[in-house]
Amino acid sequence: MSDLDPAPRDAADPLADHRDRFVGASSPLVYLDGNSLGRPLAVTGARLAGFVDHEWGGRLIRGWDEDWFDLPQRVGDDIARTCLGAAAGQTTIGDSTTVLLYKAMRAAVALRPGRDEIVVDRDNFPTDRYLAEGVARECGLTLRWVEVDTALGVSEELLAEAVGERTALVVLSHVAYRSAYLADGATLTRLAHDAGALVLWDLSHSVGSVPVELDGWDADLAVGCTYKYLNGGPGSPAFVYVAERLLAEIEQPLQGWIGAHDPFLMGPTYRPADGIRRMLSGTPPVVGMQPVRDMLELLDRVGIAAVREKSVGLTGYALDLADDLLAPLGVGVATPRDPALRGGHVTLVHERMREVTTELWRRDVIPDYRDPGGLRLGLSPLSTSYAEIRAGLEQVRDVLGGLLG
Repeated sequence: MSDLDPAPRDAADPLADHRDRFVGASSPLVYLDGNSLGRPLAVTGARLAGFVDHEWGGRLIRGWDEDWFDLPQRVGDDIARTCLGAAAGQTTIGDSTTVLLYKAMRAAVALRPGRDEIVVDRDNFPTDRYLAEGVARECGLTLRWVEVDTALGVSEELLAEAVGERTALVVLSHVAYRSAYLADGATLTRLAHDAGALVLWDLSHSVGSVPVELDGWDADLAVGCTYKYLNGGPGSPAFVYVAERLLAEIEQPLQGWIGAHDPFLMGPTYRPADGIRRMLSGTPPVVGMQPVRDMLELLDRVGIAAVREKSVGLTGYALDLADDLLAPLGVGVATPRDPALRGGHVTLVHERMREVTTELWRRDVIPDYRDPGGLRLGLSPLSTSYAEIRAGLEQVRDVLGGLLG
């Protein structure tokens, strides 16, 4: 169809020039998995080399006094300002997403003594569900499961039925990892608060792609990774947000030296630091924060609103192409078509998509696969072009058509 020609879209895209800032974006490889691992920025190589030569190699241990000790809070504030709709002093870089989710869950349920339920949906990301099960077991709590449509997510109606006077904590993903369903952060947070519960938001599939307004939602806690749309690289550290009103009383379970009131006192007993630093435990991942700083600088210049507009355009185009190229082959859509309900990726479903994905990777076309039968297209607004999407979905058509004979 002529109206699905990618060239006019790329020519009219005000963010198109940013694609050249990413390593490998000009190669023939078609990369449609940016919500699993973002491409590195070209400037990051120079930043890392400079860090090795000057900060680490030149300043050595002096770097802690000169810059590194406060770096987690500074980068956390940059994420908060650029991506989270949150005031300074509530966000820090820490451990992995899993460790920070654990800390946040344990700390949250401790703030609601006498309540014995954690609410979590069946289609939340596996780590979130596994951690909720473990925390419930450790703390003598029970899980209340929310049954959801895997092509959608947790709605106002579903959560209203699940929360009550026993609910201590609700664990939610802002963008569902499978369907890309975009939850209503303000409404779901209010529902939990009306029941007297706290909410922990997993922002891993939204931060850097979808605008978030944690302060505006009156959110309690949030955690997210930095290797997807924040392009921090494999294993880059996660961030944690705790609302200012909770900082004086929240106590996280992994009491390490860096989160103590005076880390260098090396005192005989633990006293938590004031503010968000109390959520830290061990030595901050200074090297791992460097690539994230580059992406945050770019996002700060571009603006999250422009990123979101491009994201809606990319995902809408992918859906239109799927209808044109793939629906005749029996491919369905497991992602909301309403852009107001859709995050930054698209999931297409067919019983043979696992085989399709294997062959696509062999051809240097890189989407992701999620059961049952889901081909997931993670579209990074600053590094993905419309032409790249078209090329990828034409390959999906050709591979699946070949399999079906």
